[in-house]
Amino acid sequence: MNIRPTLLAVALAAAHPTPSAAPPLMNGPVTVVPNAAALVGQLAAQRSRLGLDADHHFLLASQHPGIQGSTVVRAHHTYKGVRVFGSESVIVADGAGNIVRESVSARRVHLGRGSANQLGAATAGFNVKPALTAAEAIALVLRTVRAGAVAETPPAAELVIFPLLWSERVPAALAKADDALNALDMADVVAGYELAWLVGTRLRAGPLPVYHDTIVSARNGRILAQWSMLQSATGSGKSQYSGEVPLSTSEGGAGFRMVDPLRAKGGKFGGLAVTNANHGTTAGEVFTNSANAWGDGKQYVAGGSTTGANGQTAAVNAMWGLANTYDMLKNALGWHSLDGQDSATYIAAHVNTAYDNAYYSDACKCMFIGDGSTFNSLGALDVVGHEMGHGITDATSRLVYAGESGGLNESSSDITGEVVEAYARAGAGGALIPAGGNDWMLGKDISKTGTPLRYVIRPSKDGTSPDAWSTRLRRLDVHYSSGPNNRMFYFLAQGSHADPANEAHSTYLSATPGAMSGIGLDKAYRIWFNAATTRFTSSTDYKDARAKVLAAAEELYGKNSKEAVAVQRAYAAVNVGTDINE
Repeated sequence: MNIRPTLLAVALAAAHPTPSAAPPLMNGPVTVVPNAAALVGQLAAQRSRLGLDADHHFLLASQHPGIQGSTVVRAHHTYKGVRVFGSESVIVADGAGNIVRESVSARRVHLGRGSANQLGAATAGFNVKPALTAAEAIALVLRTVRAGAVAETPPAAELVIFPLLWSERVPAALAKADDALNALDMADVVAGYELAWLVGTRLRAGPLPVYHDTIVSARNGRILAQWSMLQSATGSGKSQYSGEVPLSTSEGGAGFRMVDPLRAKGGKFGGLAVTNANHGTTAGEVFTNSANAWGDGKQYVAGGSTTGANGQTAAVNAMWGLANTYDMLKNALGWHSLDGQDSATYIAAHVNTAYDNAYYSDACKCMFIGDGSTFNSLGALDVVGHEMGHGITDATSRLVYAGESGGLNESSSDITGEVVEAYARAGAGGALIPAGGNDWMLGKDISKTGTPLRYVIRPSKDGTSPDAWSTRLRRLDVHYSSGPNNRMFYFLAQGSHADPANEAHSTYLSATPGAMSGIGLDKAYRIWFNAATTRFTSSTDYKDARAKVLAAAEELYGKNSKEAVAVQRAYAAVNVGTDINE
């Protein structure tokens, strides 16, 4: 299936700033389209032109800031009042509520009696009455996950229409050998639909989180799909990985609390905060200290106090990562906190005992960080930035955490982790993301052996992640299918190398020059962030990502700009699209 952006109105003025202009910032928090009903009306007016009947409609899902006075509105596609899973519109609206542009994931087209339905009678009168109840679907799912797990939050079920997809070659690629296929040679095709329950379970098996989303047929209870949702990073403090660092804390009671009163607002604690899980499974209480000096800068000693100086170091690590992620997003991009609305979040440190993981929870919109066993404390800058990156995705595109969209979800977090690391170590709190300061390896600081979790320049160094797109990508774990997009981002920022022996060499680049030029970390991240937050839908795959990242580069820097050329070359370097001359 081809997913393409559709222009419904004239683009905003000044959409293509000159390279010398100041980088555009996202709007301040809480920009709201004044008349959402009118916006839905504008969308509905397009139905007949698109070959959709009157049973098709829209359900507004969220709003968040865009650039240059715009607002990004996400709308689910519905049929007979039921959401079509993965089918949605991302609308950029101006201050008056007029549509400027729309990015569409069009997985609804074969439903109903409109001319767009090429599946015919089988889906023309699709029945949306379930044979199974929500409670029955939840009970079925609970039997498929870990035995003995208990609910952290109550399981929930939503009735959806689930598109049944298969991938086919486009006509021009029918004669290609399998190993010669490019991402643009393939297209997803909707072969049918199933009425289903989307069941979300957030459980715990002992101390371990067991998070899943499951698609259950509402007709016969068959499990159609399932994927893990465990998205797994002025006082002073001695951090473990960055030396002595400044911390913004709050006075309270007889001392100080690790709540930042200067960054974000609201939330559970009134600002960015770090809590002490104290080896438990819940967040616990905010860290407190009699003096406004925290931590000893050393790895937590197993079995020791979590509230003494050694135990506080994990909190210092977490707060330093929180503050730098917040500052990078706000100062460089004009984006406030994880959701763009300046809503406070928090990190729970010392979760479980010797826990080798860090993860984002969509239930609390917060993060949990373990002390490590195989690893050191998981509160390194790039790990915290990575987990907060999941929060950004959760607030915007909500990329489905499976297949290619899941790989892009993970990659977006890896990219954010690298940018946060650079900003914290070389950014000096400014409005630009520095060219260096990061190591292009995720989790190297937490490794006891020096071996990182993932390599960005050449992902295959880990022995599992691929360096480029292939048809097997969607069958990989999302932590591995992220590899090609991570490498694309490195090429976009830093460029490639002509020497085949160099880790930054790509065999897919065939145009001139043989080694592509990078555009720097600042521009690369602005382009990625624009695409990921204002264009991606939940079902965006590598092919769609290329188109939308290119559109973002053209919007920010101009059509045929060196930045737009670099995007095309960077994706070509990972076998997504064809290479072009610089």
